[in-house]
Amino acid sequence: MEKQWEAMTTSERQEAMFDRWLSPAKATFTDPQAEKDYRARVNRLKDVVQLKKEPDRVPVVPMVGFYPAAYMGKTPWDAMYDYKTLDETYTRFMLDFQPDAHTGLGVAAPGKVYEILDYKLYAWPGHGVPKTRGYQAIEGEYMQADEYDALIQDPTNYFLTRYLPRIFGSLQPLTSLSPFTNILEMYGGFTAAALIPFGVPPVQEALKKLMQAGDAALEWAGTFGAYGPKMAGMGYPGFFGGGCKAPFDTIADTLRGTRGIIKDMYRQPGKLLEALEAFTPIMIKMGSSACKMNGNPICFMPLHKGADGFMSDAQFRKFYWPTLKKVIEGLIAEGCVPFPWAEGGFNSRLDIIGDVPAGSMIWGFDDTNMAEAKKKLGKVACICGNVQTSALTIGGVDELNTVVRKLIDDCAPGGGYLMMNGASLDECKADNMKAMINTTKEYGVYK
Repeated sequence: MEKQWEAMTTSERQEAMFDRWLSPAKATFTDPQAEKDYRARVNRLKDVVQLKKEPDRVPVVPMVGFYPAAYMGKTPWDAMYDYKTLDETYTRFMLDFQPDAHTGLGVAAPGKVYEILDYKLYAWPGHGVPKTRGYQAIEGEYMQADEYDALIQDPTNYFLTRYLPRIFGSLQPLTSLSPFTNILEMYGGFTAAALIPFGVPPVQEALKKLMQAGDAALEWAGTFGAYGPKMAGMGYPGFFGGGCKAPFDTIADTLRGTRGIIKDMYRQPGKLLEALEAFTPIMIKMGSSACKMNGNPICFMPLHKGADGFMSDAQFRKFYWPTLKKVIEGLIAEGCVPFPWAEGGFNSRLDIIGDVPAGSMIWGFDDTNMAEAKKKLGKVACICGNVQTSALTIGGVDELNTVVRKLIDDCAPGGGYLMMNGASLDECKADNMKAMINTTKEYGVYK
């Protein structure tokens, strides 16, 4: 009888998750070679994460963004609105370049959904930016400074009646809804009073918009959901099983914004710390449930506000790292492999972030001294990055090869290094992408 999940140790859970990744449930391999290649790629990634032995070579997984569309002469707008183009361009990229894993279809949500809901947080191709450009974040204080108690006490109701109506113009009528916890029983008019807003035309129209967005998302999901099994069948695993964020970034990126969170660190630090703790189990559940559902242990965590220069080391230790560490540890306890992707520089953080269980996570870097990262983190975590965007977009092949070889020289000895660019790409020279992948495969072999 198989051991029950609740009775497993953390390491047993991780092994169980890797076993599921090695045997993708929905994939049908095109031929025996594809199955062999698939398992070799997953095992290579497993070896580089667990630090128990050197893999056969350094794995290489580019973060491609919208680049596959550009590679095929298409635009980010095409990728967001034409699902046939989306599938064809990303498939062609994988078959032409043959990295060790794919990072998905690069489109967070279909453009139709953004339009239907009147999304405020991004400018997206054809809406605020040209069709030839990717997303731009539009920060704002979508949560007000005096709303921490409402957020902490009932996050779901806060999101439903305050936050979502502010970031989706189509959902503004939902501000009139009562908390669902007011619906207790059919007595004393409680239920009837709570349901009245659902009879009001503006609320009904907002609900119709949600249904239309659901229809659009379902249409998009047909392409998105089929891509992973198809690529697995061709021998290419998906790199990510799920995603979540650092609690600080959850509040700073899209609730309070940069300006708001800086003020809160000084004006109401206690409320901010309380809210960070409230979001911690939410983030653990968000990431672990997706990884378990998808049968892939790697949980993507883009880090934004913890970079060098945004806050002091003392502030990082107080506001950023404690709850991020709890999320990392919570994901590990669920058998997942956290992958915090440290955008910007994390040079001043390297002495702090190594306090993690060994062989259980990946630290990704964008603009960090990789030799120092290897020195300080190499015995506890796999590290990856930081092939610079400039080297891929405007440099030459010789320059790119030099960058790749130096990263391998500095970071690959003993295992625990994965080749990856430091930021997602909308544009790139094809020869440079080929050089990044092929040079890694040739130069990164363990003797």
